Amino acid sequence: MSILILGGQGNLGTQLTKILGSDYEVISWDRSDLDVLDFALLSEKLRELRPVLIINAVAYNAVDKCEEASEYALALKMNSELPGVLADLAVELDAVLIHYSSDYVFSGTELKQSFKEEETPNPINKYGDSKASGEREIQRRLESGLKYYLIRTSKLFGPRGTSAQAKPSFFDIMLNLAQDKKELTVVNEELSCFTYTPDLAAATRRLWELEVPYGIYHLVNEEPCTWYEAALELLHLCKIKIPVRAIRSEDIARAARRPKFSVLANTKIKKMRPFRAALKEYLSD
Repeated sequence: MSILILGGQGNLGTQLTKILGSDYEVISWDRSDLDVLDFALLSEKLRELRPVLIINAVAYNAVDKCEEASEYALALKMNSELPGVLADLAVELDAVLIHYSSDYVFSGTELKQSFKEEETPNPINKYGDSKASGEREIQRRLESGLKYYLIRTSKLFGPRGTSAQAKPSFFDIMLNLAQDKKELTVVNEELSCFTYTPDLAAATRRLWELEVPYGIYHLVNEEPCTWYEAALELLHLCKIKIPVRAIRSEDIARAARRPKFSVLANTKIKKMRPFRAALKEYLSD
């Protein structure tokens, strides 16, 4: 019985490989092993492997670049077409598919700050649109008998993946800036939930092992906050004394709009711990 993880050397994929590899036969593929956008080759490899569980941790997530037409086309291929191909293969192989989506499929208001699992996506940027399109591709296969867990998450942080392309998290960037700058400027908007990748990997494992009903789940660490509030907590835990100036989203020149409110409400399964506890563990490790 084998488990296949795509994007296995990324920030999340590395944690999934670690937590599942201790008890299961895990095959972890990254871009150096296979071009997942070569759908013919991907299909051939999966038919040879015949995994019981396919975890897709591959994603295009360059939010601002995605506003460009050529980049949006790539995002659609990676965030929408690929999940559709994997869903077809999961049905064919009678495998379970786990796919990750984003809080950026939502855009809230002061009166509508959080979203439950069953609510309809309403993205305001091209990246969010590509992720919402991927969700639709998976849900289109329900009539074919697809067994799936579609997991929405947000603001990932945690240990860097083993891939050279693995990106630093917000907290890593803030710590680096604090070493060189006399003041930090951080957006005090975009309310959502941070998510610690070891916690997300563990929750993903529980979701599959407990065989909870298939469908959409929100897996995030509790206690939503803005980027500014998170930066203050980071500096407090690290005992770093540096001024932090709060700014608005509009004060930064960015190609893509960000949702000012996109809190993912977990209403279906056991909630994850508060992000502050997870951040404290990350810093101590």
